Amino acid sequence: MQERYTQLAPDLKISRVLTGLWQIADMERDGQALDLEQAASHMEAYTQEGLMTFDMADHYGSAELIAGIFGKSSLGKTGQFFTKWVPDVQAERSKASVRKAVELSLQRLQKEQLDLLQYHAWNYADPAWLDDLYWLQEFQEEGLIRHLGLTNFDAAHLDMVLASGIKVVSNQVSYSLLDQRAAGKLSEVCQRYGIHLLAYGTLAGGLLSDKWLGQSERNVDNMDTWSQMKYKRFLDVAGGWDKLQTLLARLRPIADEHQASIANIATKFILEQAAVGGVIIGARLGQSEHIQDNLRLFNFELSDANRQAIEDVIAQFNPIPGDCGDEYRKPPFLTAAGDLSHHLTDFPSPYPVKDMGAGKQQALSGTIWEDLAGFSRAIRKGNRLLVSGTTATHGDKLIGGNDPAAQAHFIIDKIEGAIQSLGGNLEDVVRTRIYIQNMDDWEPISRAHGLRFANIQPANTLIRADIIGEGYLVEMEAEAVIRS
Repeated sequence: MQERYTQLAPDLKISRVLTGLWQIADMERDGQALDLEQAASHMEAYTQEGLMTFDMADHYGSAELIAGIFGKSSLGKTGQFFTKWVPDVQAERSKASVRKAVELSLQRLQKEQLDLLQYHAWNYADPAWLDDLYWLQEFQEEGLIRHLGLTNFDAAHLDMVLASGIKVVSNQVSYSLLDQRAAGKLSEVCQRYGIHLLAYGTLAGGLLSDKWLGQSERNVDNMDTWSQMKYKRFLDVAGGWDKLQTLLARLRPIADEHQASIANIATKFILEQAAVGGVIIGARLGQSEHIQDNLRLFNFELSDANRQAIEDVIAQFNPIPGDCGDEYRKPPFLTAAGDLSHHLTDFPSPYPVKDMGAGKQQALSGTIWEDLAGFSRAIRKGNRLLVSGTTATHGDKLIGGNDPAAQAHFIIDKIEGAIQSLGGNLEDVVRTRIYIQNMDDWEPISRAHGLRFANIQPANTLIRADIIGEGYLVEMEAEAVIRS
């Protein structure tokens, strides 16, 4: 029998199959009210079979309330309840507001300490997400949070978080046969730091199951659940219904070989990936639970021939664009609604903007250098925008530690934030200049620039120069022309 548990941290051993409660929000769609006590009672069957780890979020309907009720029962005391905080970007952010969010989850879960709080950042160009994480780390030190995790972080920003000394144990991302983004750079970062991925969407809303083999295609708006709607959008981008049928047909004989289901094979393939600590399989409590089917995952191993057959098929799919989590940050928005309307209305300006008269506007990021030397982070006049030399400074902190690539990515985030604040986008950049402290760092810094500007390709100059300030490895400036 295969190992059923993962050591996520020295003091945190979890089930390798986590039970996801996102479907509760869908079950409560259109004002439907669940009986919370009854829903909680349906969680007992999972813990009885050793599936004691549950995943939820502050916005999964009544999920935290249901888990809180179950947690007070005799079987519930053995459960682990992982939740997420997804900030309201339009709301005022402060240490007090972050504490309030943590205390709300504690209240709903009826706990004194959160087992794992996972954080989602909406816009990396707005450094408020870093403030949130530093405050959450303070609350962890205070004892309100046992462990911190992330959700929907890409490789560059996971690396930035870890290089900056923020201690997280996991990153929860979409990872399936249809969506292989996590298999590349993100897995490399995880393995370098000893971080585990918690994979969701492994069954693509149930599309990767026997139920859909041989079935006719449905339009996204005719799918039964929000989860199906979301992953039908993934499928459409990845290559469409015919390719799904080819994949399911290839998985069926492998499933027969192991006396398993198609869903088992699709899940097992992801569960075997090097950086994956666990897979999250959604449940509709009291309606669709699949407990015994999930337990079959621990009764077999895929052979090399099985893996190769699966890899040959998924290689025919179109890659999902961008990195992990980009579906929540930039088009194409691969969400149930096809946009962010279920989550937010707009991204606020990352930095305050001031009208300077004579057709000029300025944006300030609030670093000590701006006050000390009397300059703006960026100036816009007409459609021309100039961003000052920018280092990896945020308040009184150096972001990225001694990792030159992490510093470079945060600098580009700041540049992007200044440009967004003044009405433009990173795609408007026409020139960048890079100043590096150590010539040995040219390659990781250049690769970071190349990753972020791959489809923009502005004019660029790289210069070896002394940089003011201890620990700073790189400085950048940029020019942009805002398109009408």
